[in-house]
Amino acid sequence: MSLLSQPLALRGVTLPNRIMVSPMCTYSTSGDGNATDWHFAHYGRLAMGGAGLVMLEATSIDPVGRHSYADLGIWTDAQVAPLARIARFIRAQGSVAAIQLQHAGRKSSARRPWHGGSPLTEEDLELRGEAPWQAIGPSPIPVGEGKPVPAEIASEDLPRVKQMWVDAARRSVEAGFDVIEVHSAHGYLLNQFLSPIANRRNDDYGGELENRMRFPLEVIAAVRDVVPEDKLLFVRISAVDGVEEGWTLEESVIYGQRLREIGVDVIDCSSGGIGGAATMNRLARYPGFQLPLSQAVREGSELPTVGVGLIFKPRQAEEALSAGQADIVAIGRECLNNPNWPDMALTELDPARSYGHWQPNVGWWLEKREAIIRGYEEERAAAGRAQA
Repeated sequence: MSLLSQPLALRGVTLPNRIMVSPMCTYSTSGDGNATDWHFAHYGRLAMGGAGLVMLEATSIDPVGRHSYADLGIWTDAQVAPLARIARFIRAQGSVAAIQLQHAGRKSSARRPWHGGSPLTEEDLELRGEAPWQAIGPSPIPVGEGKPVPAEIASEDLPRVKQMWVDAARRSVEAGFDVIEVHSAHGYLLNQFLSPIANRRNDDYGGELENRMRFPLEVIAAVRDVVPEDKLLFVRISAVDGVEEGWTLEESVIYGQRLREIGVDVIDCSSGGIGGAATMNRLARYPGFQLPLSQAVREGSELPTVGVGLIFKPRQAEEALSAGQADIVAIGRECLNNPNWPDMALTELDPARSYGHWQPNVGWWLEKREAIIRGYEEERAAAGRAQA
């Protein structure tokens, strides 16, 4: 039996296998943050593919914290019902339903990627009725040269921002998600507090590492308080900023140790994003390029980790688990390319199981096809022996 196919039990949640569908933004709301039938079909289809855990895309806790107008949201109680419908269907397929909570901070007020991904301007108001808004961050430092300057969050406003995370987590539990992930990676708000590149504050929330970790840890501890004991709390990190003088792997290990102390269950290890898109960091990109980061955080923090990053072959995922590089393997774009990747991977790694682990209303068709092919091949082999 492959490691990839083995269950993983944490607290009161059991993943039926070690494959997770990564959170991937789809920018598919109509501007109100509400999940639509498109989201239901999209995540339902991913859950039908056999992944042990399906995580919804970055879901904004605050309209000001949206990356774009099209972001999924969970900042009002009215947004709970359509998300709950998705969570129910994911669970009905045998997968664990998860949601990622985020605030984009200084990276807010941007265009959709297919509109360029750059900051919104008055031109967007004319073209699409989407006016730019004032982004916020730990310091008035833009993402890059020529980009809008965020407004620094005043110390007295930090409790209000923290409460938004708490309220979003409460709504996520109400919606029926068994895993809540706090996004502190990819150059978004909590990552901005962690990184010396984006955080130049002079109060208790800036400067030395302990101060830069303070607000993210306060947020995550408060979220843990409203997530039931039998549910899981994940935290996504950029294990390195991937730019000079940025957040380091050594700091990630320390952060991971603190996350363990406040009750985090799993660290989801990515990288980059502080100076722009996470896919533009300076790490050399090759299949599994972030797995060594996951292994270092796993060993240093003594917490389970999720490994992610250009993983697209079943054997590659299996080897990551067997080498101790991760406890869960996250598959992103390969699941967009092939939503059945998890089921196909488990069949490839455990051929004797054939299609028994697939959805029965699909698997029986494939079993039948397999029997026909097997019979045909046996007939040809017998005919070849007779001729010899």
